[in-house]
Amino acid sequence: MSRRTVAGLLALGLIVLLGGYGATRTSGYVTLKPGPTINVLGEFDGKQIIKITGHKTYRDEGGLRMVTVYQSQPQQKITLADMVFGWVDPDVALIPYDIVFPDKKTTDKQVQQQSAAEMTSSQDAARAAALTALGVDYRIDVRVSLVAKGGASDGKLRTGDVFVAVDGKDPGHGPDSGTKLVQSIRAVKPGTPITVTVRRNGVEKQVRIVTEKAADDPKASRINVGVEQRYIFPFSVDIRLSDSIGGPSAGMMFALSIYDLLTPGSLTGGKMIAGTGTIDPDGTVGSIGGIGQKIVGAQRDGARLFLVPAENCAEAARSHYDTGKIRLVKVSKLADAIEDIDAWRANPEADLPRCTR
Repeated sequence: MSRRTVAGLLALGLIVLLGGYGATRTSGYVTLKPGPTINVLGEFDGKQIIKITGHKTYRDEGGLRMVTVYQSQPQQKITLADMVFGWVDPDVALIPYDIVFPDKKTTDKQVQQQSAAEMTSSQDAARAAALTALGVDYRIDVRVSLVAKGGASDGKLRTGDVFVAVDGKDPGHGPDSGTKLVQSIRAVKPGTPITVTVRRNGVEKQVRIVTEKAADDPKASRINVGVEQRYIFPFSVDIRLSDSIGGPSAGMMFALSIYDLLTPGSLTGGKMIAGTGTIDPDGTVGSIGGIGQKIVGAQRDGARLFLVPAENCAEAARSHYDTGKIRLVKVSKLADAIEDIDAWRANPEADLPRCTR
């Protein structure tokens, strides 16, 4: 009898002993389970996931699969019975509730809103990273997202205004342009009048604003507006998925798919590849959660190569997967992922950076 079978029988006995108490008493844990995987090069609900307009594209018959995890929501009750079965199942992770949701007042709606915002941000970063890899220029505009009522900018700036300059200094149009803008305002002594140039409906306009004290530092200034960075790309790259799928972890796979569609030939060579990781506009791949469950889902759906963020490699190597069916490769940059896929496509036994047990 296997250790897993023994554990399962013990768990069943424990559930029987717990009875109705175990079926209703909450456990204080959040569960992570393997979710569906989606070929980003393909369709979702009958529509192409990535639709590029204004640039020639090249279809790939292979697969670049993003991976997902089912995570229990803050208002969902995970019972002691659920916890015990999760403990027995190697494909399920149990994480203390307070680690995932430190604010005990967090609602399902708040989590969904945050996940949606992270998904939108990751798609913008993926577009930028793919175009950067291809040497295609784009720009980032810093815009007014909110004007505080009664604040320094009330009646002077409007939502949607694009910042052109502060006292004649252009914040630029790169990934750090928003930070530069805020820093230039904070560097001014509170109570100082500054000239802010914005573009409104295509027309440049100068306004004089007297700065206020920043909330976090009485020696720093603010003009009491919210700002956001808006990516301006030379052609349209539309990414369409279900609203129920959120978070930032598909960023790298979006970037790879956009890159593949914009380059001649097949990046995948007709093979099935999966992966996960956040992406920055410069192509840096970041860590994610639920790596073990994502690998299980990818293996289940036929992927033979899995791209793992470098920071997740140690955890990935300890996860429950079949080394004979799927290979884990460590990546830190989008360029690494492209190079590794090229090498693996040519030779599945190629020496690549591995996540090893």
